[in-house]
Amino acid sequence: MQKSKINRVETGLFSGISNRLSYHQNTLEKYIQQPFSLEAFEKQIKLKTENYSSQNRSVLYDAIQLQYAEIEISDSVKTNIELLKAENTFTITTGHQLSIFTGPIYFIYKILHVVKLTKELKSKYPESNFVPIFWLASEDHDFEEIQSVTLFNKSLKWETDQKGPVGRFDFETFKPIISEFKELFKLEDSEVKNLLEKYNGLTLGKATFSFVNELFKDFGLVQVDGDNVLLKKQFSSIMKSELETSFSFQAVQATNNELTKEDIKLQVHPREVNLFYIESNFRERIQVVENDFLIEGKGTFSKEELLKVLDSNPEKFSPNVILRPLYQETILPNLCYLGGGGEMSYWLQLKGVFDSAKIVYPLIQVRNSLLFIDAGSEKKMTNLGLIYSDLFKNLNDLKKQYVLRNSSQELDFFELEKLVKEFDIQLKELAKKLNLGLDSYAESEITRFSKQVEGIEQKMIKAEKTKHEQSLNQIDQLKEKLFPGNGVQERSMNFFQLCADGQVFHHLNHIYDVIDPFENDLIIY
Repeated sequence: MQKSKINRVETGLFSGISNRLSYHQNTLEKYIQQPFSLEAFEKQIKLKTENYSSQNRSVLYDAIQLQYAEIEISDSVKTNIELLKAENTFTITTGHQLSIFTGPIYFIYKILHVVKLTKELKSKYPESNFVPIFWLASEDHDFEEIQSVTLFNKSLKWETDQKGPVGRFDFETFKPIISEFKELFKLEDSEVKNLLEKYNGLTLGKATFSFVNELFKDFGLVQVDGDNVLLKKQFSSIMKSELETSFSFQAVQATNNELTKEDIKLQVHPREVNLFYIESNFRERIQVVENDFLIEGKGTFSKEELLKVLDSNPEKFSPNVILRPLYQETILPNLCYLGGGGEMSYWLQLKGVFDSAKIVYPLIQVRNSLLFIDAGSEKKMTNLGLIYSDLFKNLNDLKKQYVLRNSSQELDFFELEKLVKEFDIQLKELAKKLNLGLDSYAESEITRFSKQVEGIEQKMIKAEKTKHEQSLNQIDQLKEKLFPGNGVQERSMNFFQLCADGQVFHHLNHIYDVIDPFENDLIIY
């Protein structure tokens, strides 16, 4: 099929704030640095150049070199890592949880969007270099959100009682799930088999790092794992300020008050201290208790004691959702962060945090959303006489439309409904003219009559539907396949659903070709 598109608003799939972030960032300008556009990068490059030190760049390079030390990397990845040393190199970043087997397919979409955006930027600004970055959310603890995936109608789920940052989970107990995954494919020398061999490491973080590296090896994607002592040291002064002054809490609260006045839904709520304390199998928030700090399971610390721990072991402190963006933008020469609509909406709450820390707020962009229509579904649409815009209609409305279009009796109620309206008007006028006090009685009887006519229409449609039962069942199947559970396909379908033929990179390249980093509409491919 050919690539097509449809306005996000018309699909009914996306929230109002997500649509504003996609189409009308200018209406949110007070909460961001500047609206996203190709031209906006010129100013952003200047701002970041002035705000990002050569020391930060050197530390970033050293940290990335260490993270890739035991990984076989492609020439394109190696080139991009080396480019990070140059003062005219900038990054475009996205991130995600460590979902098993990449989780929902939008994991793939957002990464390829970032990759393609860097290519477009290089064409527009050839004097600069642009490196695509994937931020591994290895310090996240929401294991339930990443532990399962459904593929070819089979659910694969990793059961483990490990706690703490998921990136530090022992990977050994996951290997039986890889065996289950393999059984779903014919793996004689397939690309899937070769890829799975790279899905290995001591921890989930290291295994995911290796797996993603192999999957995107030809796209020059550079990964950054924030669970790193060198990077945490670069951020330690800001974490110290957070412990001493709770600056992020105050900044977000002020912004939240403004957003609430505009009826913009708040996505996140700040704490007095927006840091976690982490160790292997341990992740607890740092709470303020009078003049001290409480870490459940570790005890109470005075401010001096906790600052001393921060100074000696910064890797034991982890930014939460409020400070993670600031951490990322502190250590990266980043120009733009990209994510889903829900994710990007909470960035609207954070501009004050960046201003307080004197770190440049990046451009933000809602990633491409895509709908994949397989050949079988495309054929079914053709046979049913459906066009792409029909797919986004309510199921009952779509069925009614189909029946009306295909009724042998030509079920067109327009003239009947026109007569009912004329009868309504004439009867009301007559009752008013005669002035017999029957106005309310006439009104109720007209309403009852209209409902009777509507009931007759529905019975006629229902009777006609039975003649089209097979086709209507096909509409049910089509909607469920493209909108599983009446939801958005990209949030449930896994990329490897496309790879039943054992090919990976063909399908990956096809998605890359379809991606358009300056397209706001939903892309159908």
